[in-house]
Amino acid sequence: MPQRQADYNCGMVQVSKVDLVGVGLNATDTVIKVSEFPKSGSKQEYESETVRTGGQVATTVVACQTWGLSTRYVGKLGDDAAAAMHARDFQHAGVEAQLIHVEGAASSKSLILVDRHGERTVLCRRDERLKLRPEEMKREWVESARVLHVDGHDTAAATQAAKWARAAGVLVSADLDETYPGVEALMENVDYLIVNKEFPHKLTGESDLRTALRHIQMRYGCRMTGSTLGPDGVVVWDGKQYHQASAYQVPVVDTTGAGDMFRAGFIYGLLQGWTLERQLEFSCAAGALNCMFEGARGGIQSLEAIEALIATTPRYKGKAASAAMDVMLA
Repeated sequence: MPQRQADYNCGMVQVSKVDLVGVGLNATDTVIKVSEFPKSGSKQEYESETVRTGGQVATTVVACQTWGLSTRYVGKLGDDAAAAMHARDFQHAGVEAQLIHVEGAASSKSLILVDRHGERTVLCRRDERLKLRPEEMKREWVESARVLHVDGHDTAAATQAAKWARAAGVLVSADLDETYPGVEALMENVDYLIVNKEFPHKLTGESDLRTALRHIQMRYGCRMTGSTLGPDGVVVWDGKQYHQASAYQVPVVDTTGAGDMFRAGFIYGLLQGWTLERQLEFSCAAGALNCMFEGARGGIQSLEAIEALIATTPRYKGKAASAAMDVMLA
């Protein structure tokens, strides 16, 4: 198991050593279940409504903490009830939360429509004042970790954190879904890049996903580039060959947070020293398990539950498996 927390000194500032520090988004999610996605101009009843904490990096950090890693989260919140809710959830999970509060601002919110198939559609809103700025970061928050995980939304702050991490020998993981202005400077400081299936094409203009992942790895010097593909699992390029893992066939309640959980699984496996194949298998299982529950963090289950799913659940035979195999056999 990874090391537990220890004191770390940086100048006059004393912080705790952690396995993972996450710098990025948090959100308060209102999950609304509907029988089907509303048509334009229609009027329909919804089945249920629940309010939960979420956000890309925040969810990944909480999952890793639940599985026994020591973690720190860095992000911005307003000064409302939602901010207090986030603080309570971080404290309950055991996450060291370095929260910057903005007076008079509302915390980030998402309305998430989930249809009867479990597929989610997200409407989000974030006050511009919640943008994390480089000067609000502290170097010791990053240098005292083994892995830094960022989502790139606040690109300048994420880039600063990644540069500090690289200089200190801290591994950098990134979850990117948009080609934000300045994102290329961030990617030059990322070791493990796992993006959604649209990002490689948006960035490179390449229509073939495998070619795009290879080009990204060569251009930015990442150790590994990968893309999550929903039911088709994941494909990654490690600089020498492609690897793939198919998704698990589970009853889907809500796909919210599946990608965040996948990345948590990847980071957990990385810090255990697992092979890449084992990391991808575990990550797919963690993401699948989360889909069986409601909310971004509803399916954060024990390590034993994830291993049980791996042992007992069949996997899809989808496009990702066949595409990656075609390349490996070429």
